Amino acid sequence: MLALVRSDVAAADLRPLGVRCVRADLDQRRSLRRVAALARWVWHFAPPPNSGAATDPRSRALVDVLARAGRVRRLCYISTSGVYGDCGGALVPESRPLRPASARGKRRVDAERAVRTLARRGVAVSILRAPGIYGPDRLPLERLQRGDPVLQADDDVHTNHIDAEDLARLAWAALHRARGGRTYNASDDTRLKMADYFDRVADAFALPRPPRVARAEAAQKLSPMTLSFMGESRVLDNRRMKRELRVRLSRPDVDAVLAAALNSPSTTS
Repeated sequence: MLALVRSDVAAADLRPLGVRCVRADLDQRRSLRRVAALARWVWHFAPPPNSGAATDPRSRALVDVLARAGRVRRLCYISTSGVYGDCGGALVPESRPLRPASARGKRRVDAERAVRTLARRGVAVSILRAPGIYGPDRLPLERLQRGDPVLQADDDVHTNHIDAEDLARLAWAALHRARGGRTYNASDDTRLKMADYFDRVADAFALPRPPRVARAEAAQKLSPMTLSFMGESRVLDNRRMKRELRVRLSRPDVDAVLAAALNSPSTTS
């Protein structure tokens, strides 16, 4: 297995796992030529830039060099469920029109469009639309300890998550099993509003539940990035993922993630 890395530190972490590392940078198109010459099956997980235009120059650069090299046969891209925008709490299948409200979501739509162009060259492209990524070591404990507020019930939004290890398994399955051109909501089975999710985590770790406030008050106390996640409500339909990728999630809901966390020395020490 090959991995694109930008630093010696990243390479040092991966080499003991048997991964061959290639130095390149998605922000430097010329550095990608070597990768393109080697790649036949590709996982593309890199996010777009955090600022700038509502495009993803990184995905466009990668797609361009892969297309020119003509070696890639399959590609799996991890996008985000933010491409759907606010859906008012509705159940969202993969066929729902994309209406991102944030620049972050618009960059992801541009990335999806870019990788899809490889299909014209016979590449089997699959896309995983992932929501919030959590896991035993990826829980909002610091936020709960700070006492950051959440929205009151009337203003609250539905939230979705996927365990980090399960997402990795889904990415493996998508690269190997997905039909070309398919998109999948890579979400677990949890059905909770955001404040209820934070309450569940707080209760599991014997922490105070976060205060619930109106949206106007939250706007005064939380960062614009945090508020943007509180402005979109949807429930991801994951039936296509289960049916076609045939992956049984090891942590299918928040209770399974919390149970794993409580049994992990890193989160209970």
